Amino acid sequence: MRDFYLYCTINVFWNLVHYNMSEKIEYQLEFPVKSSPKILYNFIATPSGLSEWFADNVNSRGSKFTFIWDGSEEVAELITKKAGSHIKFKWEEEDDGTFFEFRIRIDELTKDAALIITDFAEEDEMDEARMLWESQVSELLSVIGG
Repeated sequence: MRDFYLYCTINVFWNLVHYNMSEKIEYQLEFPVKSSPKILYNFIATPSGLSEWFADNVNSRGSKFTFIWDGSEEVAELITKKAGSHIKFKWEEEDDGTFFEFRIRIDELTKDAALIITDFAEEDEMDEARMLWESQVSELLSVIGG
C-alpha cells in the first residue's frame, strides 16, 4: 500500500510540475495593409483607434491601458513605443515575460505597409490565437478601408 501511495504522490507531483511548465511560444503574423503608416499607427497606438477594432473600449492613464470586452476588463502596461513604428504591451496578470506588439513595416521597394503582430500562445492554443488575430485584423482592415 505504501508503494502505491508513493507512486500516486509522485505521479500527481509530476503532472503538476509538467502542467505548470507549459510555456508559451512566440509567434508573428504579418498582414498587408492599404493605408498610410500614420493612419495605421493611430489605430494601433491610441485608445480611440484600438477601440475601433481591438476591443469594445480602451482607456489609458499613463502607461496603463484598460481593454474592455463585453464588460470584462484586462489591463496592459505600455512597454515601448515609437511614433509611426511600433507599440508593445504586457498584460498585467502575466509574469512569464510575454508581451504583444504591433509593428508597422514598410517595404522599401514598393512602399507597401504591413502590420506585424507578435504575440505568445501555448502550443495547443496556437491555431485559436492565430484565428483570433486574423479576425481582429479583418475588423481593422474594414474600418480603415485597407
